[in-house]
Amino acid sequence: MSEETQSGVRNKFLVVVDETPECKSAIRFASRRAWHVGGGVILLYVIEPPEFQHWMGVEQAMREEAREAAEELLLNLAEEIQKESTIVPEFVIRDGHKKEEVLALIEEDSDIRVLVLAASPDTGGPGPLIKSLVGEMSGTFAIPITVVPGNLTTRQLDAVT
Repeated sequence: MSEETQSGVRNKFLVVVDETPECKSAIRFASRRAWHVGGGVILLYVIEPPEFQHWMGVEQAMREEAREAAEELLLNLAEEIQKESTIVPEFVIRDGHKKEEVLALIEEDSDIRVLVLAASPDTGGPGPLIKSLVGEMSGTFAIPITVVPGNLTTRQLDAVT
């Protein structure tokens, strides 16, 4: 047993969750890797502020609806993860901007060892979060970043985990 396991520290794989189809590829990759190494999975959902600030009551109602939708999505994803790997993922829902919230969570939880992101298979590029973290910050980032191509099949994902 490794020193980390003996001391109770778990290797956690952090996945940023959204409604894109490629997100499921990142979740599958992270949960299978975590299962293989005896680690855990954290699913982070960030509720970004609306571009147009509505009246306070309307904005609050929108935030509550977004939080309920995030909770439902995370619960559904957790069921899928548990069926495949027996891992019970942790959930984190935050209000803010994705990049800042990812960085803050990594700083707060020293058990997070790998950030797993899914790249969009669209011709528009991998996505703004990947461009920012892998491009601008890659040399100074605190942990390894795994970018999973969003067009991989389940069989292809399983072959690399």
